[in-house]
Amino acid sequence: MSVSGRRARRAWAVLATFAALGLTVTQAQAAAPDDTDPFGVRILSEGPGEEEPGDGGEENEHIAARAEEYAQARTAPGGIVAPGAFGAAFGEMLDLPSTKGGWRNDTRLPYDADDPRYRDINSNSSGGAGKVTGRVTGMAADDRGTVYAGSANGGVFRSRTGGGHWTNISDELPALSTGDLQLDPRGRLWYATGEANTSATAFLGTGVYVLKDPRYGKFSRRDRVGGDELESTSINALRFAGDKVWAATTRGVWSHSTKTLKGAWKLEFAPNPDYLPGGPKDNDENAAYKNIASDIAIDPKDPDKVVLAIGWRSGDTYNGFYAKAKDGSWKRLTDLGELPTNAEDVGNVSFARSADGSRYYAIDQSPRQMAGNPDSGLAGIFVSRSGSPTGKWTKIADYKQLRDSGSALTGEGYQPGIQAWYNQFLTVDPKNPDHVYAGLEEVFETKDGGRSWSVPGPYWNFGFDCWSIDPAKQSGDCPQTTHPDQHAVAIGSYYGKPYVLVGNDGGVYRRPVDGSANADGHATDWTSLNDGTMDALQYYSVGVGTDPAGRGIAVTGGLQDNGQSMLRPGDRVMGSNFGGDGGDTITDPDNGCNIAEEYVYLSVSVTQNCAVNDGSWTEDESKATSYSVAPPDNQTSEARFIAPLSADIKDKNTWVAGGRHVWINTKGYGIRSGSEWFKAFDLGQGRTATAVASSGGKVYAAWCGPCNNQGFARGVAVGNADGTGWHELNLPVDSTVPNRYLSGLAVDPADSDHVLLAVNGFSRKWTEGPGAGVGHLFETKDGGATWKDISGNLPDVPANSVVLLKNGTIALGTDLGVLVRTPKSAGWKVAGWNLPTTAVLQLKTGPDGRLYAATHGRGIWSIDVRRLR
Repeated sequence: MSVSGRRARRAWAVLATFAALGLTVTQAQAAAPDDTDPFGVRILSEGPGEEEPGDGGEENEHIAARAEEYAQARTAPGGIVAPGAFGAAFGEMLDLPSTKGGWRNDTRLPYDADDPRYRDINSNSSGGAGKVTGRVTGMAADDRGTVYAGSANGGVFRSRTGGGHWTNISDELPALSTGDLQLDPRGRLWYATGEANTSATAFLGTGVYVLKDPRYGKFSRRDRVGGDELESTSINALRFAGDKVWAATTRGVWSHSTKTLKGAWKLEFAPNPDYLPGGPKDNDENAAYKNIASDIAIDPKDPDKVVLAIGWRSGDTYNGFYAKAKDGSWKRLTDLGELPTNAEDVGNVSFARSADGSRYYAIDQSPRQMAGNPDSGLAGIFVSRSGSPTGKWTKIADYKQLRDSGSALTGEGYQPGIQAWYNQFLTVDPKNPDHVYAGLEEVFETKDGGRSWSVPGPYWNFGFDCWSIDPAKQSGDCPQTTHPDQHAVAIGSYYGKPYVLVGNDGGVYRRPVDGSANADGHATDWTSLNDGTMDALQYYSVGVGTDPAGRGIAVTGGLQDNGQSMLRPGDRVMGSNFGGDGGDTITDPDNGCNIAEEYVYLSVSVTQNCAVNDGSWTEDESKATSYSVAPPDNQTSEARFIAPLSADIKDKNTWVAGGRHVWINTKGYGIRSGSEWFKAFDLGQGRTATAVASSGGKVYAAWCGPCNNQGFARGVAVGNADGTGWHELNLPVDSTVPNRYLSGLAVDPADSDHVLLAVNGFSRKWTEGPGAGVGHLFETKDGGATWKDISGNLPDVPANSVVLLKNGTIALGTDLGVLVRTPKSAGWKVAGWNLPTTAVLQLKTGPDGRLYAATHGRGIWSIDVRRLR
């Protein structure tokens, strides 16, 4: 699919121009069918049954591409990580000493997606989401005002005030990726690690943990249930029945006693056990997709009557609903009424049961619909009015009914359920079995058992009559809505007042269970609970520069589904100056408002005033203060989802961008068109850059291609910014440098032949495939002719970014934090003492002498470089 980042994010911008002229537009008119989501145009990636998108935009799922590429980096070359890998790496980290100094959490303050300062042409400000944070994928709440939120890659946060004033309670764990979060009947909090709603391999966990006193305690490694059976997997759901807990995972359905937390988990059902780790087909290229379970339904009258929802979102012959036969084996159910049972129409499923046991509800995503319906992948929402998960089930909503109930998604190519494989939640009001909240891209509600629906949480407010870009208002005259892309829900109460909490790609929002709404059915009483104390922001990049006002340092960074954050000296609230997914970033160290920001696939924009704008560009587009300057590989779809973008360390106006080609810009922040990039080198058909770096005009570009486990290959090309001298380094599969994903490059400013290379993934102990090798950091002193493994006692953990500091100290960003090694030290040390153990995707030094870390789940942190010794 040919995607222009500016056009993608301008879906609302075009709409705003029409609105300013007094014209009525629909979302379909505001953007092309494949460009209808400024919060992240979605392109479906390559799992089984998922083909690369074509120019027609028939597949529109960015989320899957993001997850698959994140997974590719960590699982190459074989595509599988054995259980125990992350736990072992965490143990190795604990054995290392730490340097002096503590990290500062620079982004632990509110982040306003509707900041009135930044209403430029590529921003989403005024959409109505308000204050946001990173993706929340697990929610739980009690009747005493205690709320628990599990973030996608930042762990569990607790509030004792009904939401807000959050405290992290899981930082001692080796994995902070959330699959599910549940309170059991005894009041214990169960934390399932490993987020499963993006892909089968992207955000892996280390099992399930139980906190006996969740209102006051914190999780520790001792709280893990069972052994390592659920390590290196992801968990969709936990369900309780009697004295047993069930877990729906990407490696089948497992169970464990809730009375005795020791002992191994029991594998209850795997439809294709040969593909599990240790099985005869565990190295098959599709092994990770052969045993996926999405949810479990248990009959309230008979805990032995259990229905399993099994299946890969894009379809497989094993997809379906299963129950236990009299002989003890699991059999596919073939007649559940209107709830589909055929493999083609059973995909991602969510169940919810009413408190009185009289109703069971289900959301079903259809692989057939996802493949053949350009508007939606939703099979429907269903109810079993007998309260039994075996039905009979009745359909109570399809995507058209939801669309016509007040949805913001009415245009062709992007309607309710288009991302039902990724966005789902379902819950029932404990006091009313006919009152249901359902989450897809938006929040839906029925108070009569599905006969009618409303949309209390529309995707955004763009396109509604109440909306305007007026910077004096949050979202015109529209009420606050939620961030789009719903994942988790809970109902709790505080001082006897019940409320519903929803978790989505923008954090947590709350409203009364029986809340108020306007004439369109849109809630008027949402409260964002993202007050900055839950810094779960998922950064891909960080940029740092001296603020032009001369008051200190400006910090910016690209975020998953939350655009680009902008923090200037004196700010008490961060603003969002670019929308969509924020990718890589270049910032002028001498002027922090000179910024080059990548959307996705090398869709680069540039601004020279931090993209400050009051929205006046809607009447005169020449008043826009950011410009689309995407290199040509963006138009030809020949770049990674998050593609590398870097400035020469000796010349801030020489930039390198990597797709299939290595692109050079020598105009710095004065560039105004994508045609101004110079093609320095062609990496070759099917290859894409994974990391770039340059010093004094000498450029290094690491690449992969194919990048998945179907023939994975990697390499490094070297040449000059003027296009001369380019050649491929000799890196055969069995060379010193492993045949794994090459994720980071650092060039010594004193000697451009001296280069450090960071390698992602795990060693051959934990992953399979030709040349998996060992080590994560390699050094050359002759421009790449020879390499040396300098990993030493480095833990076997994916490495993402490497920086060579002025004093010769090496800093390495990994999936478990930052490690450093000084020229005089005998080995590696953990940098500082308080950085969360989450993925650090990028490291950069600032003009203030600090090292900045972009974490993918806990915001941006920095530390004084002088303390790293």
